Amino acid sequence: MAVSSRAHAFNSAAAQYEASRPSYPPALFDAVEEFLQCPWAEVRAADVGAGTGIATALLRERGAEVIGVEPGEAMAAEFRRVLPDVPIVRGDGDRLPLAGSSHDLITYAQSWQWTDTSRSVPEALRVLRPSGVLAIWWNTTAFDVPWIHAQHQRIAQHCGVPPRSAARPDDHEAVRLAGLTGLQVTRRHIRWQRTVSLDTHLANISSRSAFLILDQNANRAFLTEERERLRAAFPEEVVEETYVVDLLIARSPMTRAVP
Repeated sequence: MAVSSRAHAFNSAAAQYEASRPSYPPALFDAVEEFLQCPWAEVRAADVGAGTGIATALLRERGAEVIGVEPGEAMAAEFRRVLPDVPIVRGDGDRLPLAGSSHDLITYAQSWQWTDTSRSVPEALRVLRPSGVLAIWWNTTAFDVPWIHAQHQRIAQHCGVPPRSAARPDDHEAVRLAGLTGLQVTRRHIRWQRTVSLDTHLANISSRSAFLILDQNANRAFLTEERERLRAAFPEEVVEETYVVDLLIARSPMTRAVP
């Protein structure tokens, strides 16, 4: 993964990340399952950029034999605390510390953007068995929900970054941006919701990398104002967050078959 200050900023908030970040819906793993060529119990999986193990835990619940790969020291420590019986190795997506042709499934949950795809794509293909599956996904903004769209604009302004366009790239462009051109790729959008306390919602916002590199006094002021705005919309201080998982699934070509 890119050794940027934003990528490493998560180490300063590993426990907060674990406590507040959204998980992923069952339909996501149902979609991945469609492309696997064996039952989950026979799947050897690697979750790369595993963080605190949010996706790793769900892969294990499905029955996969899974290992986490994580570059961050504090994130890996939180992973070990939450999932003490799941192996984790320190490493990044550009140089996977895994043997060639050793895994049926490699996943990147919220982490593909930290890689150099000129390196991470060949590395994933090296580690995957023939016809293995590379699955990358993100929980993305549900721009059609007015309060979420408005909040996204405020967050972008606070962080000094341009707001994302409400128009999603088409499939061809999404594949190109992900560095997966030339592979057999399927894309799915999966909409889901979770209901959390206002405190958890605000903690989730402030665990994002763009926040973590900013002045903390400025962040506290922003979050105080945001709390007051959201109290008007959610007087019981219970927030329904809506996400759209953007999932890309690529299959490893049959290039290493034994003649």
